[in-house]
Amino acid sequence: MSLLKDKLETVQAAVAKAAEKSGRTAKDITLVAVTKGVEVARILEAKVLGLAKFGENRVQEAQEKIPQIPDVEWHMIGHLQTNKIKEALSLFSVIQSVDSLRLAREIDREAQVQGKTISMLLEVNISGEKQKFGFGTEDIYTSIDEIAKLPSVKVLGLMGMAPHSPDTQIRRIAFKKLKGIFSVCKSLKHSNVQMQVLSMGMSGDFETAIEEGANMVRIGRALFG
Repeated sequence: MSLLKDKLETVQAAVAKAAEKSGRTAKDITLVAVTKGVEVARILEAKVLGLAKFGENRVQEAQEKIPQIPDVEWHMIGHLQTNKIKEALSLFSVIQSVDSLRLAREIDREAQVQGKTISMLLEVNISGEKQKFGFGTEDIYTSIDEIAKLPSVKVLGLMGMAPHSPDTQIRRIAFKKLKGIFSVCKSLKHSNVQMQVLSMGMSGDFETAIEEGANMVRIGRALFG
């Protein structure tokens, strides 16, 4: 058994256990394998093992890898600079890290140029940490109303990161907060806002995130080391 296969099975077992605690099954949870700093050969191995969704943090690194790994879905999960939007839209199926109204509008503008509709998640700053990007927990609702007016974007849900803290309870509270926001957002009626995806939880806290309602997790270190 390869080391990656072993690690994947460990992660999948943990996902299934956490999902069960929240009254769901592993099938309800989507795993995005984060490949920042991971070489192409190992990503191809992950694909052979059945992983179909991958996440990259930086456009420049993604440009080198994505053409070599066909037939998978790529998610942009890192902060997207406006000067990289054109390249990002040609590489990624989903932009998970839309963290401002300005960025959403710029993405929409470029999507119209490229003649496509872009799927996105809206990043909410649930940690309250100033160094983190994201919509504020109070203004996300009015921001969605504005983003819903953009013709070439489709909002699939929300994304968030818990505070950097060794205290599981602090992280749990943050995830619980985003799940509450997500539940409210589900009631917003816009044709291009679906609110199906709640992406929260990474290698260090994905089990807690799933227990609190995440249906998508972004896992790198626990898979690739």
